[in-house]
This record gives sequence, C-alpha cells and structure tokens, in this order.
Amino acid sequence: MDHENIIAIKDIIRPPQKENFNDVYIVYELMDTDLHQIIRSNQPLTDDHCRYFLYQFLRGLKYVHSANVLHRDLKPSNLLLNANCDLKIADFGLARTTSETDFMTEYVVTRWYRAPELLLNCSEYTAAIDIWSVGCILGEILTREPLFPGKDYVHQLRLITELIGSPDDPSLGFLRSDNARRYVRQLPQYPRQNFAARFSNMSSGAADLLEKMLVFDPNRRITGKMRLDAGF
Repeated sequence: MDHENIIAIKDIIRPPQKENFNDVYIVYELMDTDLHQIIRSNQPLTDDHCRYFLYQFLRGLKYVHSANVLHRDLKPSNLLLNANCDLKIADFGLARTTSETDFMTEYVVTRWYRAPELLLNCSEYTAAIDIWSVGCILGEILTREPLFPGKDYVHQLRLITELIGSPDDPSLGFLRSDNARRYVRQLPQYPRQNFAARFSNMSSGAADLLEKMLVFDPNRRITGKMRLDAGF
C-alpha cells in the first residue's frame, strides 16, 4: 500500500541462502513513537492535536478500505507518530481482504477495541469493525484512558452497553444466530447515556462523532466519506 498515512516498507532483507532460512526482515520507515505512548505520557494534547491525528487516521483508513482491506487490529500502539505529528497506520498482520461470501475468523482486534459483532462471534462482518475501533481510539485520545477496558468478553459487552445502551430488537437484526440474540436479550438492560454530558470535556462535535461511531448495529455506524466530513 502506498499512502502517506500508511507505514511504508523501505526494504526486505532476504536470506543469503534461499534454500534454507527461518527469518525474513522487513525494514519500515523510522517513526519516533506511537499513540499509546503519547496518550499515557504527560504530553499535553490540544484540540488541534486530536483533530490532526484523527484526520490522518481516517484518511489512511479510507485508503485501506478503498482497497477492500480490513485492518482488524486498530489500537493506539498500531498508530505510529513522529516529531512532526505525522501519523502512520501500522501492523497489518491481521488484515485481510473483504469478501461477501467468505467466512472470517471472529477472534481479531484487541478486546478493548473490539466491535460488538466480534464479541458475539459473527463470522461475517464489514469495515464497520474498524470504525468501531476508531471510535474507541478517539475516545481514548480525548479522555486519556480506555473507554472499554474489559477484563473478558462478558465484561466488555457490559461496559459497552452501559455507555451506548442495550440494543433493541431492530439493532440485533445483523445477528444471524438465534443464540446470540437470546444471549444479548438476557443481559442487564442499560439506557443510553447522554454523550455530551458523559464527555463534558469534549467539544460537542467530538462527542457527536464519537456517538456516531459507537453504534451497536454495524449497519448504522457512520461510514465512508461521512467520517472525514464529520470533523469536530
């Protein structure tokens, strides 16, 4: 992939003996740190920092999705930065191309950034799983702490529904499994929180964008060009 917001491969170091080797070394462009380290640091982050990070993140992700590729492991440590605040999406080890007919593994994405459809073992999913991860990362940039630090998948679902509310029956339409729908219905019921009140330190635009990304039903999540147009 050739894009200024995707980490670039500079070289591949091949083994001297092609018939007998165990390792191949890939050389990437040098970056200074990653978003996880910045969030955990004492480095002040202004609204301009957050906007610039998000713009580059979405720009790179739009390019990835335009190639019919899902990243499937978006998290702050996979977003690399340099001293100029240039952002590059990295670590495509779990990425794969999309297909309307292929079934895909459910166990992808680090738990804290995993979309509800993955937590509920959906084997058919779309680029909406990456958008959920973007929402989790956006919230983490703005609050300086993870939104959903679940200890296991049950706890993860509870933290999600405590914030965005328990899904109604129409919002479960994407689930093909009757067992999955029954499981969600028997979970404790929570009302949707007011994002503007819950995230009072955010601008109204940031809270609105976050709310559009963190939607239980993947078919109702903000998508495509809307992501870049819905800045804050």
